[in-house]
Amino acid sequence: MNKKEDLALLVAVGIIFTLIMSSIVILFVYKYISRQKKFNRQNELLLAEFHKTLLQSQLEIQEQTLNKISQEIHDNIGQVLSLVKLNVGTMDIGQPEQLAEKIEASKKLLAKAIQDLRDLSRSLNTDYVQQMGLARAIEYELELLRKAGDLKVEFLLKGSPFRTDTQKELILFRIVQEVINNVIKHAAASEVIVELEYQSGQLLLTITDNGQGFDLTPLEQKTNPTFGIGIKNMHSRARLIGAEYSISSTPGKGTTVRLLLPEPLNQTSNAGNS
Repeated sequence: MNKKEDLALLVAVGIIFTLIMSSIVILFVYKYISRQKKFNRQNELLLAEFHKTLLQSQLEIQEQTLNKISQEIHDNIGQVLSLVKLNVGTMDIGQPEQLAEKIEASKKLLAKAIQDLRDLSRSLNTDYVQQMGLARAIEYELELLRKAGDLKVEFLLKGSPFRTDTQKELILFRIVQEVINNVIKHAAASEVIVELEYQSGQLLLTITDNGQGFDLTPLEQKTNPTFGIGIKNMHSRARLIGAEYSISSTPGKGTTVRLLLPEPLNQTSNAGNS
């Protein structure tokens, strides 16, 4: 009788142990599936946010490019053609030497206008950032700024340029545009220096101005949520592509923005040399 009781007890313990282990396994599987679903949802949301930011960046680049083209046509090409019109309108066949000088000057002015229009036509292609590469796109952006005469502009390119993910390049370029716009609108600066350094496995982008600077303290405070919205947006965009964004500024001593994109993907050499 004792043996039967021992056997029954052993069977009962075995059943209880099996039920406990089964419950643990089921609970583990349930938690794993729940975490996996949560992880997948987060990835989907992150991917959707990335594509939304990418589309927004493309639209903003197009808008800013059209504005700059309009300004370039009005301020530069329009003036050149006005000079040509003036030369043609004042030509006097009775003064051969003066006539020859005006014809030659008009030819040079027209050649300049044609070249400027060719340069601008590249910008009308909405994919010009992807085609030119980040380095050349930034250089071209600064060329337009230099022609406008608003700022003294310097572009420093260090290291051996390579291409990274084109979508990341586009968002980086849009951040550069936003920083430069802030310099023009708020910094009261006379000079801006953009440095793009291609390092081993990463690229470093630094934008420095000699403007009035500002106090960064309100950025850390929640009492004024509208302060520095543009800076916060740039920070969010940088984080979205895996870049580190930092800004340093002191009243009266200018501002420096740094962007570090680690371990670029799809690297190919000679970016921006086309």
